[in-house]
Amino acid sequence: MRSSQTNASTGAAGRAFAPGDAGPEAAERKERIREEARSLGFGAVGFASASEAPYAERLRTWLAAGRHGTMRWMARDPARRSDPRAVLAGARTVISVTVPYYRGDWPENGEPGSPEATAQAPRGRIARYAWGRDYHKRIRRKMKLLARSIAALNPDARWLAYVDTGPLLDRAWAERSGVGWIGKNTNVIVQGRGSWTFLGEILTDLEIEPDQPARNHCGTCARCIAACPTGAIVGPYELDARRCISYLTIEHRGAIPLELRPAIGTRIFGCDDCQEVCPWNRFAVKTVDPDFAERPEQQTPELIPLLSLDEDGFRARYQGTAIARAKRAGFARNVAVALGNLGDRRSIGALAVALAQDPEPVVRGHAAWAIGRIGGQAARVALGEAAGREISREVLAEIHTALDSCSDAASTSLMEGDSRP
Repeated sequence: MRSSQTNASTGAAGRAFAPGDAGPEAAERKERIREEARSLGFGAVGFASASEAPYAERLRTWLAAGRHGTMRWMARDPARRSDPRAVLAGARTVISVTVPYYRGDWPENGEPGSPEATAQAPRGRIARYAWGRDYHKRIRRKMKLLARSIAALNPDARWLAYVDTGPLLDRAWAERSGVGWIGKNTNVIVQGRGSWTFLGEILTDLEIEPDQPARNHCGTCARCIAACPTGAIVGPYELDARRCISYLTIEHRGAIPLELRPAIGTRIFGCDDCQEVCPWNRFAVKTVDPDFAERPEQQTPELIPLLSLDEDGFRARYQGTAIARAKRAGFARNVAVALGNLGDRRSIGALAVALAQDPEPVVRGHAAWAIGRIGGQAARVALGEAAGREISREVLAEIHTALDSCSDAASTSLMEGDSRP
């Protein structure tokens, strides 16, 4: 999450409110801000006093344990990340907002193993939040409009607006402002609306009466923990990002650990499993915001054509979407893993081309793994040919491991009386 911020902005002149205003006028100001937020399309709106964030100590412990993986920016100056006053000098209030993005269930061809999916070309799955256009710019535009309306209450007010891009503990502030509580899967859950929401914050030096923090309503439910394919939710409210499929398929730039690849299944960008099973998401209402409308082939796209995208093709297809964050190499790596997990021998040809020609070693290595996982005579031939020309030590290691997998699979088949190639 790279840092991005707005400049201090003033709106149209309005009645000047002193930072310490209280009473009916202050209450009116707060409600005007809340009404303006809702008119701009925000869902829940909450206010909190700016101070050291809740869970600041938990953040330090999490970082010390290395659970942030390769997201090194999260370890930069954690004290600043924990205190909004270090981000905006003189900050008195944090305003948290949500933007719902739920678009309904998967298309009929989106269930791996279903007759529809089996009969079609191999397909992958993209997390719901990335079905449409990238949310950052669109929500940030609304955040700036809201901030300017706040500044109109006091032309001297200063503010900064963030949408998942600044040095703030978004979820901690959402909980403290009463917007929603942090669930056991570490996502913010809004009571009566669920967790399919984006978060945003405005820091301001205006003093606004805080709301009550949200109460936790997870109770004894632990469905999210049980549903996590890779065991990334290591305990209630504890996430090890290094095992999280969203981290592995979006943020992580290197090789995906061998032991985690099978659990990724057909997920090529993000994962929704812990939200899918959350009982609170039964109350989710479909958004009608056109910015989040699903784009063609951006829910369960055909995988084989994606494997052959070059940089220009990837940019043309995914510019302006959240998927661009994974970069072409990371996305093709994910596609290779999904094809290996599907085990469809129709994909060996495309994987062999990627193994032979892709400029990125990480893609070639994961293509080799996928070929070995699919197995068969064609897989052994493709891997053997690649072993004779590959110069990357990392990719060669993947090829040899894949060849061993093919040999093991062949031996098992013969022992069981299966002579198929």
